[in-house]
Amino acid sequence: MPDTTPLPPLAFQREASEIHQELMRASQAYLATRGDHRFADGRMFAKLLALILLCAGFYALSLQQQHFWAYFGCYVGFIFSAMMLTVNVVHDASHNAVFKRARLNHWLNIFVSMPLGLDADCWRVRHVIFHHAYNNIEGYDPDIEPNGVLRQTPFQRRKAFMRLQPYYWPIVAALTFPYYIWLFDWLDRAGKTRMTPKMMFQGRKGWGIFLLGKLAHFTLALAIPLWLTPPTIGVGTVLLTYLLSQMLSSLVFVMLIVGTHWAKANFYQAPEQGRLAHGWYQHVFATTFDWQASPAWLGYWLGGANLHLTHHLFPHWNHRHYPALSRIIEEVAPRFGIDYRVLELRELLRLQQRFLSAMGRKPS
Repeated sequence: MPDTTPLPPLAFQREASEIHQELMRASQAYLATRGDHRFADGRMFAKLLALILLCAGFYALSLQQQHFWAYFGCYVGFIFSAMMLTVNVVHDASHNAVFKRARLNHWLNIFVSMPLGLDADCWRVRHVIFHHAYNNIEGYDPDIEPNGVLRQTPFQRRKAFMRLQPYYWPIVAALTFPYYIWLFDWLDRAGKTRMTPKMMFQGRKGWGIFLLGKLAHFTLALAIPLWLTPPTIGVGTVLLTYLLSQMLSSLVFVMLIVGTHWAKANFYQAPEQGRLAHGWYQHVFATTFDWQASPAWLGYWLGGANLHLTHHLFPHWNHRHYPALSRIIEEVAPRFGIDYRVLELRELLRLQQRFLSAMGRKPS
C-alpha cells in the first residue's frame, strides 16, 4: 500500500554556479538571436490541432466498423493518438511550457488527457513536483517505487523470479497506464499517497474535476463504443481492445521516458542528514540520457521525449527548442569536465537491458 508519511526535506550540495550561468547565458542568447520565447508557437498549436483531429478521426472511424480487425486497428489508432497528445502536450503543459499563464496550461491538460484517461493533476504532481526534484532517489521518486515485480534500484528487495525481469519488464511497462488510470489516480485523489496535498484543486472542487475527467474518459473510451458497435463486435471485444490499446501506448511511453533513467544505472538513497553528497547538475548528468531519434523528425512527433536530459535541465521550455538546447549542452558540458553523450536508440535499449539484468541477479 502506498505510504502517506510526509518525506523529510532533501537538498543537494551547493555547487559552482558557472555551468548554470553558462547554460542560461547560451540559451537566452539563442532566444534573442531568433527573437523567440520559450513557450509554444503557432506551429506547436497547429501540431496540437493535428493530433486532436487525428485522435478524433480514428475514434469516429472505430465506431463505424463492422468487423473485429478493422475496429481493433482504428481503436488502437485512437488510443495511440491520445498517447501522442499526452507526450506532446500534457508533458509540456505540466511544466507551464505551452502558455505563459499557468492556469491555461492546467485546463489544457485536463482537456487533452481525457481520451487517454490519466488524471492531469495527479500526473503533474508525480512528474513535476516529485520526479523532477528527486529523480532516481529511493523513496522520493515515484517512478521507481517498489512494485513487487521489478527491482529498479540496488536498495530494493530482490525476489528469485526477478532474474527474469529483462524478459518480462515490457508486460509491467504495458500495464502502467491501466494501473494509473484505474487505481493510482484514485489513491492519489483520495489522500492515500503523498501526492494529494500538492494537487492544485482540493476538497469538493478537486473531486468534482477529477470525477468529471474520469467520467468523460469512461464515456468516450468505453460507454459510447459499447452502445454503438454492432453485434458482430461484442462487449468482450470492446473491453479487450481497450485494454490492449492502453497497454501498447503505455509500453511505448514508459520505454521512452523511464529507460533514459535506467540506462545510467545510478541510484541514490536519501542521507539521514537530508543533504546529498553532490549537486543538482551533477545529479542530472549522472542519472539521465539523451538519445537520438532516427529520422530526426520522429523526435519532434515524440514531443522531444528522446532528449530527456535536456528536458530535465530545461523543464520549463517547450519541446520545440530541445534540439537547439541539446546542442548548447553538448558545447557547454565539456568545459566543466562533464561527459555528455547522445545515444542511439539501440544503445539505450542495450544499457536498459543490462541494468535490468544486474538488478535481477542475486547480490554477491
